[in-house]
This record gives sequence, structure tokens and C-alpha cells, in this order.
Amino acid sequence: MFVPLHDANNLKHIRAQYVTIGLIVVNLVVWLVTGPIASDATANAAILGLGFIPAVAFDYADLAPNMVLVPGWANYVTYAFLHGDYMHIGTNMLFLWVFGDNIEDALGHVRFLLFYLACAAAGALVHGLVNPASEAPLIGASGAVSGVVAAYLLLHPKVRVWVLVLFRFPLPLPAILPLAFWIGQQFYMLAVDGGSGVSWGAHVGGILAGALLVVVLRRPGVPLFDRAIVTPKAVVHDRPALPVLPAGRPDAVPPRSPWGRPG
Repeated sequence: MFVPLHDANNLKHIRAQYVTIGLIVVNLVVWLVTGPIASDATANAAILGLGFIPAVAFDYADLAPNMVLVPGWANYVTYAFLHGDYMHIGTNMLFLWVFGDNIEDALGHVRFLLFYLACAAAGALVHGLVNPASEAPLIGASGAVSGVVAAYLLLHPKVRVWVLVLFRFPLPLPAILPLAFWIGQQFYMLAVDGGSGVSWGAHVGGILAGALLVVVLRRPGVPLFDRAIVTPKAVVHDRPALPVLPAGRPDAVPPRSPWGRPG
């Protein structure tokens, strides 16, 4: 198990990750108003009305009319903005903060938002297909965040990422090592423990959607697997070299030296 801390991966196409920051803020606000500062009745109503319930989505059960807060199709997305305790939201938002900005950079603001919501919907769909008769509400941004992780692995496998291994050892590792291990773990756990309290199906659904969508939605010229270096827009190219005048001229300029001014 690892926790991402930081990556040395500068933005190349956008000034700031406005959508990533906005998603984190919205998630935190929704968590506060439906969790720590909400009454038990409000919290339960939000989970039932905004969470994704497979049995309801696949017509195995009906939700009481007074519990319905949004149209059925919207629950494929709204569940991703609900969280349980602070560890649940903290982990999801940390992954989104570390990896989301570079996916937003590669896709653009609008396409990144669509990408995030589509990964959330794919996570809900696979979760429901794994156990379509389940009446337990699915909540959390894990499906959407899993799509972000998959996209990051395809775009930047060579980038060094500081990760906290086993919650105590900070190490700088190429992204391919922790992310490929994490993705493989999600598929393995779905196969051996699909009925647990953790929705491995939502993770796998988000991963599959993220890997596919990043190929389709990335900007023209954005490579996969770090095969080319894209010069950041903020970089100013070298100034043209000064002309070298013939020796003996009073206004002659000595040749430029890579070590500075000649002595």
C-alpha cells in the first residue's frame, strides 16, 4: 500500500488546474454538509438519495418516493461526491491533487471534467454489474480517481513520484512502479474479494474508462508513455547569438564561451 505525496511534473498547457481544485472543493463542501455538520437524518437521506444503489438502478428494488433526490441516471455521478469518514475523503482527494492536475493539463479543462464524470459513471456501472441486487449505497470518488490514476500511468510512467510506502517510508519512484502495482491490486482484489465492503468493481470500472478516454480526449500532440518532451508555454527560447566581428576591429566582440566571459 502506498500514499502519493508529490510529483515533479510541471504543467505545460494550462496556467492552473482550476477543475481539479474545483472538484476537491466541491467534494469537501458536500462531505461537510452531509457528514460532520449534518444530522443523522440528513446524512442518511443524502446517502440514499444521492448514492448509487445497484438494486434500484437495475430494477431489483424501488426507493421510497420521498427518498428520491435526483433522476436515476444522475446517481451514476452524484455518488462520487459523497464520502464517509475523513480518511475516505482524504485519501481520494490526495490522489486527485497529486495526479489530477497533469491529466487536466493533457486534456484541457472541459474535457477533463467530462473525463472525471465519465470515469465516475463507469465505476458505478461496473460496481452494479458485479452485484446488481445489492441494496447497499455506493459512495466515494474512488471510481473517478481510479480513472485519473490509469490516465497518469499511460501519460507519465517515467515521472518521479514521491510516495509513502507502507505509510512510513517516503521514496521517490518512477510512476510506473507504484501505479502499475496499485492498478494490478484492484483487479486482483475484484477477482478474490468482489463482495467485500470496498468496491473493487468501481475502481476497475474507473481504471478501464480512464485508460480508454485519455487516449481519445488528450490534446493533439500530447504523447503517451512520455515519448516526447513538450516545451512548456512559459519557457522563453534562447536569445540569438551576438555576431562575431573580425579580429582587430575596435568594436569586435569575442566569441561566446559556454563557461561565461573569457578572461
